[in-house]
Amino acid sequence: MPYSAFFALCMLFVAVTLNAQPPTPQGGGGRGRGRGGGVVTSPRNAYPDRPTGDPAAIERGKALYSVNCAFCHGADTRGGDGGPSLLRSGVVLDDQNGELIAPIVQNGRPDRGMPKFAFSPDQIADIATFIHTFRAAGYDESRQKPPSILVGDPKAGEAYFNARCASCHSATGDLRGIATKIPDEKVLQQTWLMPGGGGGRGGPPPVLAPVPTVTVTLPSGETVEGKLQRIDDFNVSLITADGAYRSFRTEGDAPKVAIRDPLQGHRELLRVYSDKDIHNVTAFLVTLK
Repeated sequence: MPYSAFFALCMLFVAVTLNAQPPTPQGGGGRGRGRGGGVVTSPRNAYPDRPTGDPAAIERGKALYSVNCAFCHGADTRGGDGGPSLLRSGVVLDDQNGELIAPIVQNGRPDRGMPKFAFSPDQIADIATFIHTFRAAGYDESRQKPPSILVGDPKAGEAYFNARCASCHSATGDLRGIATKIPDEKVLQQTWLMPGGGGGRGGPPPVLAPVPTVTVTLPSGETVEGKLQRIDDFNVSLITADGAYRSFRTEGDAPKVAIRDPLQGHRELLRVYSDKDIHNVTAFLVTLK
C-alpha cells in the first residue's frame, strides 16, 4: 500500500475513534464536582424552578407567616431572633406544596424550641406557597424592604392594646416614652411582640426579658425556688437567690415542678395576632414618646 494511502487510512481511524469517545467535562475539580471533574448539578444549589404561585394563596400565607413564623425565621426567611434560615433548608428546598413542611409545623421541634402549630393542611400549603416565592439568589421579594412598617391605624392599635395588653402594661406607666427609648419602629415592633428579642444581629435587645422562675417541691415537702436554667424530660436545674446551682431528677418519684414564665402571655398572643393587629399596635406605640 502506498505511504500516502496508509497515512490517510490512519488519520481516518483516529478521527472515528475520537468521535466515539464521550465528551470531556469542562473545568477542574472542587466543590460541586464529581470524581471525573464534571459539574454535578444538585437540586439543593438553589430553589427549584417553580411556577408562580396563586397570588391569593401567597397573601394568605404571608399573613400567617408574618404573625407566626417571622419572629424566629425572619420576615425574609433568612433567619431571625432564634430560628434558622429557611432559604436553603433542605426540607424547604425539597418541598413542593407543604407536604414536607407540614409534619414539622404540626408536630414542632421541642428540642430546638419550636412549638407545634394547629394549622390546617390548606393553611400550611399557603405558607409554603409564600415561602417558595423567595429565591436563594438574585434580587427577589426578600430584598425589597418597605420604606416604613408604620402602615397601621394608631386608634385601632390603642383599642386593641386596651383590650389585650392593658391588664399587664400601661401607656402612661411602664410603656411611657417607649418610642423615645426605642426609636427604630422595626425594633420596637419586635420588642413588644416578644420582649428580650428585637435587638437585631448587630447588638443586644433594647429590653431585657424577665427570666422564668421555677419552684421545685420535693417529696419531703421541701421547696426550692430560683431562676430556671434548664428543664427537659429528665432534669430541671435552677439558680437560687444566693447563687447556688441546684439540679433535680424529674422522672420516677419526681418532685413537683411549677414554672412561672413572665412572657407566657406574649407567647400565647403570638398565635392570636393578625398581621393587621400587629401593624395597628405598632402604629399606636410609636406615639408614646
